[in-house]
Amino acid sequence: MTAFWEQPWFWPAISVIVGLPLLLLILTELQSNLERRGNSLHKVIGLLRNAVVPIIAILILSVQVTDAVNPGKPVVNQIIGTVLGFLVIVFVLNGLNIVLFTNARKGTWREKIPSIFVDIARIVLIALGLALVFKIVWGADVGGIFTALGVGSLVIGLALQSAVGPVIAGLFLLFEQPFRLGDWLDAGGVRGRVVEVNWRSVHIDTGAGILIMPNSSLAGASFTNLSRTGGTFPVSTDVTFTTDDPPAAVVALLQRVATGLPQRYPGTQPVAVPTGGSGYTVSFEVRGPSQEGDALAQFRMWLWYAARRAGLGLDGDTTDDFITDERRDQALATIAPTLYLTGDDTTAMAPLVRLERYAAGETIVTAGTVPDAVRFVLAGSVDLRVPFEDTQLPATRVEAGDYLGQTALTREALLTTAVALTEVAVLVVPATALDQIVRGTPALARDMGDVIDRRRQEVSAAVSAHVESQQKTVSAA
Repeated sequence: MTAFWEQPWFWPAISVIVGLPLLLLILTELQSNLERRGNSLHKVIGLLRNAVVPIIAILILSVQVTDAVNPGKPVVNQIIGTVLGFLVIVFVLNGLNIVLFTNARKGTWREKIPSIFVDIARIVLIALGLALVFKIVWGADVGGIFTALGVGSLVIGLALQSAVGPVIAGLFLLFEQPFRLGDWLDAGGVRGRVVEVNWRSVHIDTGAGILIMPNSSLAGASFTNLSRTGGTFPVSTDVTFTTDDPPAAVVALLQRVATGLPQRYPGTQPVAVPTGGSGYTVSFEVRGPSQEGDALAQFRMWLWYAARRAGLGLDGDTTDDFITDERRDQALATIAPTLYLTGDDTTAMAPLVRLERYAAGETIVTAGTVPDAVRFVLAGSVDLRVPFEDTQLPATRVEAGDYLGQTALTREALLTTAVALTEVAVLVVPATALDQIVRGTPALARDMGDVIDRRRQEVSAAVSAHVESQQKTVSAA
């Protein structure tokens, strides 16, 4: 009688009984370690642990049992083998996808390859895997099937050559990837942002709708990728003034307004040139084509206010219903108590002051400059910001009834930059006029001295709070 350990089923059974728990333990630890590190491979290891390895163990035991009872290839084993084949195909495909594409570094060929090529490769691998499963498990003749498919594909390809050609051209365009999602293209005079790319077409958001352009059209024509211009994007626009406006004053105004735009690329300088007659062209650089529309809209709005303040006729119009003698006298009467003005003093002061308006976002006065006037805020809200390193720290806010440029009286440089948060109306009182008032009213000098001290304290508090916040951030890191 043969000993049980000499039976053909003994060692396979022992390998399953001992090896299965040990292998599952190893795979569990590996999966947990990968999951803690955020590695996507933990999903593939989970599939191997929860499905592939147990099915292999079941197949081993089933083969031993069925061989002992009914030698040959029972259907139950073939079914288990087929399930195992499917699981192995899924395991291999997921593993290759994660290793080659999910963890691909930005800019490498693996990250650039179009998804259609990945899908085609996946279909081919699935077909080969299924063929191997049916060949090994069921003993099917798959050679004839592949031959038939090859001949059929050749016939279909020749019949659809004219239709498939453009698609192939589009696929090669996708593989080369001269543009990506979010890039701005100028294709045949149509400019817009790429919002979708698939195997057949490119969807371009033109602002007036979505233009669907076939890949073959792009592949067979020239286009410009506006997002690959070396970090900046040129913007230009034409404006007109009156022929009576001095060109030098207009050019200086255009460059000053364009310089203040938040979209302007740092380190670049706007350029404005006369084009003849009343026309001018102003050009500046922004961070990308996506900012062109916002930059031009903000530039035109700011230019309207700046031209009115400078007395220049933008678009041939020099009128401004806001600047009237009645409104000026009313504003002067409002600030008269602050300046200690009497009735006669107010009347004498009227010709010396002027009204101004600023658009939201405009800089009213700049830190480091010596103001030539005090600006009393009549309406709107102004943010005072402290230049510190490469940022602007908020110090305080000035509302209607307060004033800016208080150091005009002492001829000191400002510590803060004043930026309009909303449309702001101010009454401008020149420093020369203030000097005359102070000679007869020392209390005004004292009041302005108090405001100067208060603003200094606010600047110091803003800087101290910022430095303390940075130190806490460094300590936490």
